[in-house]
Amino acid sequence: MPDTAIRQQVLAKARRIVVKVGTNAICDASGRPDRTTVAGLAKQIAEIRKSGVSVLMVSSGAIGAGMGELELTARPKTMPALQAAAAVGQGQLMRAFHDVFARHGVKVAQVLLTRDDLEERARYLNIRNTLQALDDYDALPIVNENDTVAVDEIRFGDNDIIAAQLANMVGADALVLLTTVDGVIKDGRVLNCIQHVDEQAMALDSGRKSSLGSGGMSSKLQAAAVVTRAGEVAVIANARAPKVLLRLLGGEQIGTVFVPAKRKLSSRRRWIGQVARPAGRIVVDGGAAKALREHGKSLLPSGVIAVAGQFTKGATVAVIDSSGKQIARGLTNYSSEQIKKIKGLKTSQIARALGDKPYDEIIHRNNMTVG
Repeated sequence: MPDTAIRQQVLAKARRIVVKVGTNAICDASGRPDRTTVAGLAKQIAEIRKSGVSVLMVSSGAIGAGMGELELTARPKTMPALQAAAAVGQGQLMRAFHDVFARHGVKVAQVLLTRDDLEERARYLNIRNTLQALDDYDALPIVNENDTVAVDEIRFGDNDIIAAQLANMVGADALVLLTTVDGVIKDGRVLNCIQHVDEQAMALDSGRKSSLGSGGMSSKLQAAAVVTRAGEVAVIANARAPKVLLRLLGGEQIGTVFVPAKRKLSSRRRWIGQVARPAGRIVVDGGAAKALREHGKSLLPSGVIAVAGQFTKGATVAVIDSSGKQIARGLTNYSSEQIKKIKGLKTSQIARALGDKPYDEIIHRNNMTVG
C-alpha cells in the first residue's frame, strides 16, 4: 500500500489510536513537564476524542520530571536512584496531565506496568479489560512503565515498546510515536514511508539517546516493527510540530509512516509471538523449518533435533533453525523433558516413548506465530 493510501485510508479513518510521547518531547531543559507542549497535545487529543476516535496515551517523563524536581543534572545510573527519581516525578507528571486535560473536560487515569504484567496471560487479559472499562467510562488512560518498582529482569527499558505492545493489545488502528525529530531521517531528509523494518531500516538509527530519556530511534523502529508485523500502521513524528496529531489523522504527509503487513494477526497470536517471553527453545531441522515458514504447518516431533531450557506443557517457546535464527513462537503441548524423549520420532511412536499420546503435534499451528 503506498504512502498516500495509508495516510488517507488508514490514518484518516482510524477509530482507535495509541499515542506515545517521549520524555524530551514533553519536558523542558530542566526535566520538568513543559506545560505549553503538554497543553497543546491535550487540546489535540481532546479534539480527536470528540470526533469519535478512542485514544490511549503512553507517556515517558517520570524519571525526567523527578530529575527536575530533585535538581539532578544528569540521569541517574543505578536502579535505586532511577526508581527514586521516578517515584518523585510520576506524581508531577500526572498532575500536569490532570490539569491540562481537565480544561477540556477529559478525565485521565494512571496505568503503571512492568513486563511481567503483560507476559502472564491472565494479567494481560485483565489489563485489556481495565483499558476497555476506562474507555467505556470515557476516561483517557495514560500509561507508563512502573519505574518505581521495576528491576532489570522485568523492565521494558523504554515506553516505545510498551506502546507497541498496548497497540496490539487493544487492536489500535495506528501507533503514533511522538519525539523531537520530524521522522526517520536519511541523507538529511525525512523519509515519508518505510516499507519494511528490516536490517537496512534499523541501520538508519543514529545511535543517539536523549539526556533525559532511555530510548532513541532504535527503540522506535523496534516498536514500529512490532505493530506493522501484526498488520497495523505506525508513524514517527515531531511532537512539537503544529497540530501534529490533527494533521496526521487528517491524512496529511507529515512524519514517517510504516507500512503494515498484509495479514493481520489475531490478538492471541500477537501475545504469543510478540509479548510472552520464551521459556525455552526448540531446534528444528531444515524440513520442519520450511514447513513452518512456507506452509504454516504444525510442529511435529519428527522435525525436532534439540531442546534448550526447562519448561512445562503450555509454556511459550521459541522455535529456531539449525543456524540459530528464530522461525516462530508457540505454546507447547509437551514439557521439555517429554520433547527430549520424542524428538525425531514419528507421531505413531509417541505413545510408546511416553506411555500415552495426548497430542500429535508439539506445537499446533493455531497456537503458533511464524516470523
